[in-house]
Amino acid sequence: MPKHAVILCHPESDSFNASVAKRYCDTVEKLGHEVVLRDLYRMGFDPVLKAEEQAQSTFVRAPDVASELHVIGGADVFVLVYPLWFAMPPAMLKGYVDRVLGSGMSYHSVHDRERNQLLTGKHLVSFTSSGLSTPWLGEQGAWVSLRNLFDHYLQRGFSMKSAEHIRFDSIGEGLKKRFVDEHLYGVEQAARRICSTIGDGPDTSLGALAPSR
Repeated sequence: MPKHAVILCHPESDSFNASVAKRYCDTVEKLGHEVVLRDLYRMGFDPVLKAEEQAQSTFVRAPDVASELHVIGGADVFVLVYPLWFAMPPAMLKGYVDRVLGSGMSYHSVHDRERNQLLTGKHLVSFTSSGLSTPWLGEQGAWVSLRNLFDHYLQRGFSMKSAEHIRFDSIGEGLKKRFVDEHLYGVEQAARRICSTIGDGPDTSLGALAPSR
């Protein structure tokens, strides 16, 4: 059974991002796939990397990280759901990358494309929201920077198979229900496509089927 690990990072439990994560989870479950939701704020996840957690001779994996790796281990798709703050992912999500996804990996590991038991050959999908418009973000170079410094770097550094990014702009207070419903329908369609894709065989690439928007 294919497994999806959905990592949600938003301080509000009833946020647009939370709705995106829920719709994705509900859809893949209906299609018979396994899904685990990791709501970082509700978990009280500690994003601060400790000195002994650095990938060096004194490396020690913290108990909370070991537990988290057990929960998300074996996932075929890693789904990140988060808002853009100052054109960047929230600090808590970056801490999740540092402590969990990159646990035990050094810069040598990244440079040499060493196999990562958790992530190598797996798919990365990101759903992000921003209060600003796509044209404005494009003018600032924010979108290209995010894709290069976060999505593509994680894909290449962890030897993941693909990195797809679906974004929603102009998301803020007072958003009309019909727009929310339209966006969530898009999430559902993306989830259905991803579920069908990962079952097609080892050479299938999500990125080749659906370019990032």
